[in-house]
Amino acid sequence: MDLRSTGLRLDSEARLGWWLVVEGQDGPDRLVAGPYDDRTGAGWAAAERGDDDEPVRAVYGVRGPGGGLHRRPSPQELAWLTHLGEQLDRLPEDWDAGLADDDPLATLLVEVTAVLAEAGLPLWDATGPGGALGGVCLSAEPGLDGVVVGWRQHDRTSVELLHGADTDAAVQQVMNSALADVLWLRGFEVDDLGGDASGSVVRRAA
Repeated sequence: MDLRSTGLRLDSEARLGWWLVVEGQDGPDRLVAGPYDDRTGAGWAAAERGDDDEPVRAVYGVRGPGGGLHRRPSPQELAWLTHLGEQLDRLPEDWDAGLADDDPLATLLVEVTAVLAEAGLPLWDATGPGGALGGVCLSAEPGLDGVVVGWRQHDRTSVELLHGADTDAAVQQVMNSALADVLWLRGFEVDDLGGDASGSVVRRAA
């Protein structure tokens, strides 16, 4: 195996890992270093190159015998897709009843779920074992041409009212406002449904 001064390991075998590439504007990406076992190692290597070098990006893929990089989903990306699928599985089984397979509302609901999951906010598992824990409630509403988003608190607060009705209402207002802010910051159009605890309707920005 040959390790050039650039940090690019060359051999005759395909190598899967994290690589530093200069992204091609009019052609294929150019490999400049790698592979690294993890994204952190690639990130450190990129930082050590300094500001005077060409801007590089850490990319996961396999280097073939010809020297080209074939991008592959990284372990982190696969884990993320698994997590997103688990969140979508929490939706009611009939959440898309009446929607065509290519209905934009179905795609919008998945996009909203992804944004909320990236923010660390789980969907409410209404019919699952975690139903008492609360979470984000989503509903595709063709009549509103959007997705209704609201928060459901833990049963201790929302059902048993252990801290009183006033606390329940106040926390509900804060959480619904937080959801609206997150989605607005991520570029969606967000309209209040009209009540402090009623949530919002989310649409794509015009």
